[in-house]
Amino acid sequence: MDWSYFIYFAIASVLLWSMGAWAAWKDKTGMVYTTTVIGLLVFFSFILSMWISLERPPLRTMGETRLWYSFFLPLAGLVVYSRWRYKWILSFSAILSLVFICVNLFKPEIHDKTLMPALQSPWFAPHVIVYMFSYAVLGAATVMAVYGLVSKKPQLSTLYSQIDNLVYVGLAFLSIGMLFGALWAKEAWGHYWLWDPKETWAAITWLAYLIYVHYRQMQTAKSQEPSANRLVLWMLISSFVLLQMCWWGINYLPSAQGSSVHTYSISE
Repeated sequence: MDWSYFIYFAIASVLLWSMGAWAAWKDKTGMVYTTTVIGLLVFFSFILSMWISLERPPLRTMGETRLWYSFFLPLAGLVVYSRWRYKWILSFSAILSLVFICVNLFKPEIHDKTLMPALQSPWFAPHVIVYMFSYAVLGAATVMAVYGLVSKKPQLSTLYSQIDNLVYVGLAFLSIGMLFGALWAKEAWGHYWLWDPKETWAAITWLAYLIYVHYRQMQTAKSQEPSANRLVLWMLISSFVLLQMCWWGINYLPSAQGSSVHTYSISE
């Protein structure tokens, strides 16, 4: 599958996801699932075809990881909608997925068959895929946190509980992704952990979400004041900023230029 075909799959998928989002507002549950799932299948068919044509998982470049993030966002949105019937979550996930799709359309990256030796480990693909899913779930939790900050509703305890559930799921997959990453590092570089800049920021992100979880557990034993709840939401938003730093912001830090084992080259 040539990369030039991506725009057709993307347009079809976004239209289907948009129809699902519209159906959610109109309480047409059957249409929500039908259109959203078909859109996911269409988008994943492109990922699968790229996988076959490249003869490797499309996970090497930032553009390729954005493909997975664009796929997992509507999937996470559908999971949230299925569990809590938030009508707005499908609209958000579709819009944010469209943003990442547009970035790939306007700034395509090189997609070739070359796979660096470090990326040929069987742990590489599950590491990145699990991470992308956790990023999507934690992104949904962050959006709900923003909603909690701007909402005028007096009772938001249910919202906090739902945010917590998403964070639990996201942190669990984040932890599994780190475990896969350690196994990958052992096979690729001979060590489970090197305190590489990328790994350091991954640890910082993981600890930030772990602090959030423990703080929320402490709150459940006390009466939750509104101000404390708002602090929790800001903690979650800050954690997601750290996650973005771990994902792509690290590439712009001087400490990662040329010295990171996560900077791949043909000669590696």
